[in-house]
Amino acid sequence: MKNKNTSSSKFQLQIQTIEPLLYAQPYDISAHGFYFRSLEEYNDKSSCLLNHYGDLVEEFEAQFIDGDDLDCELFKALSIHQGTIGDYFNVCEYFSDDQKIRVILATRECGYKFNYGSDDPDGYDIDIYELDSLRDLAEQFIEDGLFGEIPQNIRYYLDLDAIARDLGMDYSETTIAGKNYIFRCA
Repeated sequence: MKNKNTSSSKFQLQIQTIEPLLYAQPYDISAHGFYFRSLEEYNDKSSCLLNHYGDLVEEFEAQFIDGDDLDCELFKALSIHQGTIGDYFNVCEYFSDDQKIRVILATRECGYKFNYGSDDPDGYDIDIYELDSLRDLAEQFIEDGLFGEIPQNIRYYLDLDAIARDLGMDYSETTIAGKNYIFRCA
């Protein structure tokens, strides 16, 4: 057998484009579940799955098995079930990472609901910063001039920890797929 030599960037691209792997666990304890990577595959396998008594299995719990960390977080945030599997695959395929993060924050942290057919992922009024801490947010706000023009020689005397504590009244921190985010729900 001949080995193909593929570059790491090509291999990396292949990993990133693989659809999430889900598992359909039947609620019927006399039936075995199945793995699937698309709504079509789920429909094909679920439509002909019989339990040990020959009856059609109708109800499943959807479980995330493998895939991108962000898609896993999205699966949990949206509480995916057998009725929303198709929407989940569409979100994974068509939404950008930024949109996925926005939906995760909106549903998991801010209490919003998300309906794939009618809600716009960019429609949530959430301020999001990919930063390590509220102190970093305070520094960024100073750099961006949100507190007005502060001369460079005065900035050394600012109490960034106190500013960070004040920002903590409006902003929260969370980790999504290994990255830290500072956000504010409006």
